[in-house]
Amino acid sequence: MGHSHDHEGHSGHHHGTANFNRAFLIGIVLNTAFVATEASYGIISHSLALVADAGHNLSDVLALVLAWVASILARKSPTTSRTYGFRRSSILAALFNAIFLLIALGAIAWEAIRRFAEPSAIEGSTVIWVAAIGIVLNGITAVMFLSGSKGDINIRGAFLHMAADAGVSLGVVIAGLIILNTDWQWLDPTVSLIIAVVIFLSTWGLLKESLNMSLDAVPKGIDSMQVKTYLEGLPDVRNVHDLHIWGISTTEVALTVHFTLAYTANHEDHLKLCRDGLHEKFNINHITIQIESPTYQCPQEPEGTI
Repeated sequence: MGHSHDHEGHSGHHHGTANFNRAFLIGIVLNTAFVATEASYGIISHSLALVADAGHNLSDVLALVLAWVASILARKSPTTSRTYGFRRSSILAALFNAIFLLIALGAIAWEAIRRFAEPSAIEGSTVIWVAAIGIVLNGITAVMFLSGSKGDINIRGAFLHMAADAGVSLGVVIAGLIILNTDWQWLDPTVSLIIAVVIFLSTWGLLKESLNMSLDAVPKGIDSMQVKTYLEGLPDVRNVHDLHIWGISTTEVALTVHFTLAYTANHEDHLKLCRDGLHEKFNINHITIQIESPTYQCPQEPEGTI
């Protein structure tokens, strides 16, 4: 029997995360200042939409802080007691951010429903210009995270927070314009409920994916049966078993597998072919392979392994 480990590609992920340090800092500073401004004018103008959006923006500031800390921890070197380092902190940050947003969703929806029964007069002009500032600030911050939002759910969490806020602020501006011209005060809590829906839609996918990754599920975008089919199709492979695929961070995927190879197989050539294929076809770079002889009798596999 033999073993092979391949950990190529990790440094690239870490440097990619580091590039967002400036985006995190700028986003936190801009949004902290905006939260204070928006909350103040929301209270003065009796606008639940502004207060709700300020609360959401405050959760975004906390989310950015959490995501930033996680991205820094994920790059720390492993230790003897934490052999993967703190890579999983990026997954936990994405999960906690999704949970925080859902809590904010409940609070906004509850207050909006209450406001239907007890409407308050809204100063539409104040609502418009404060929310317009939010469109600009949140839009700028979202753009800074756009490039990393596809390959890292921690960065995607930050992007979704900011992009959703920009859209929500646009909705607040529209509500303010309509209130100025119609005096439809019921529109303010209506917009608040729309805010809640936007938060929910933008958060649900993040919650599911981060929860799955925290439970060592196969990361989104990878089909474990396709991986197994690929491995079984390699030259001289007689059997593939004990295949496990999971995310060790929001950007790194790990795989362990046992092979049974023909006696005539060249192990080194086979390992290189396997590593290269897993990297090119599935972007899996943290690989551990155990090669077994045809006469080796593998133990009974646990239920659920493939």
